[in-house]
Amino acid sequence: MIARETDTSIKPADFVERRKWPRLSQAPLFPEMQAATAPESLSFSNLDLAIDQQFAAWQQFMTPLIDIHMPERLRIGDAFPVNQIVWNLEGVLLIQQDSPAFSFARSEEKVRYSSMDHWQVTFLRTGKTWASTNGRVIENAPGMMEIRNLGCPFYGRSLAGQSLALILPRDLFAIHGGLPNADSNIVLGGERVELLHSYVDHLETNLERLTKNDLAGVRNQLRDTIFEIMTSLAHDRLDSDATQTGLMTRARQFIQDNLHSTSLTPEKLSRELAISRTRLYEMFQTSGGVLNYIRRRRLLAAHMALSDPANRLKIGAIAEQLSFDSAASFCRAFTHEFGYNPSEVRKHSGMHEMAHPIGAKDLSTFNGWLSSLGL
Repeated sequence: MIARETDTSIKPADFVERRKWPRLSQAPLFPEMQAATAPESLSFSNLDLAIDQQFAAWQQFMTPLIDIHMPERLRIGDAFPVNQIVWNLEGVLLIQQDSPAFSFARSEEKVRYSSMDHWQVTFLRTGKTWASTNGRVIENAPGMMEIRNLGCPFYGRSLAGQSLALILPRDLFAIHGGLPNADSNIVLGGERVELLHSYVDHLETNLERLTKNDLAGVRNQLRDTIFEIMTSLAHDRLDSDATQTGLMTRARQFIQDNLHSTSLTPEKLSRELAISRTRLYEMFQTSGGVLNYIRRRRLLAAHMALSDPANRLKIGAIAEQLSFDSAASFCRAFTHEFGYNPSEVRKHSGMHEMAHPIGAKDLSTFNGWLSSLGL
């Protein structure tokens, strides 16, 4: 189902505005204010590239999320026009995409070395997709909703078409005790999905009318509706064991409460939950393991501390507080996780004109936005 590997040495084109989706039903009343408050977006198009560079540019752009491959009927050098817009809703990413047919994969290796275990919710406007996880293939089509766990490997293919996807951090659903675990991929339909479709259609049409003050309400509406759909329509296909859900909630809360403790270990956590280490490791398998989850939560806590202008602790002191062996090992782990070093965050933490705690060249990328989900 997945075609051969291709050369990714060609760099993607600069982002340009090329919007092909419906927009405002009427002009904003105060365009100057609107321009200042609308959500940030990244627009990718390869239409201005030479034909033989189009595929490689998009392939590289999508690498942080999935590996893209050409369908078997195409060859390197064939035209591969893509338009894509990523909207940052400050805690949720919304991706509008118009692309030719392609194959995709999120391999075991990519999952193992990525800290990203977000949920992806996909609506197709046109076309179809097929995805396989653990030998089970699901088909998504217009009118349906696909929920995919990015903490699990998968592969598949897509026909040419338009789609809208939401990337939601796992911890967004912590208020509900977590999103019930699907067996990695699931496609749902029904009246509740139709209602969510209507809300997403309205949201898409009015993206440029949103203000910063609207984003929390948008996130909450998406979170609550998706949670309700998962729990009410997929009961017979989900791991709905209340004990398991409760254990994971307790585990995450205990980890969060003990991030500064040097004694926070898998052994202590398994004793706290009164479960075996084997079961504990199974619970955190989709997060890359319990140690990886603890490490990521500590790095996120460090990022928040470094971003706080009122926190003037030295980087080494913050690393020591969060139980890292040394400032050097902390800096290496931090840079590997976020793509920029702790000193860059501290450097910009007091600059109020900055929309984010690091330089725009670092965070205002697809990879930067994916990495900062959950911060």
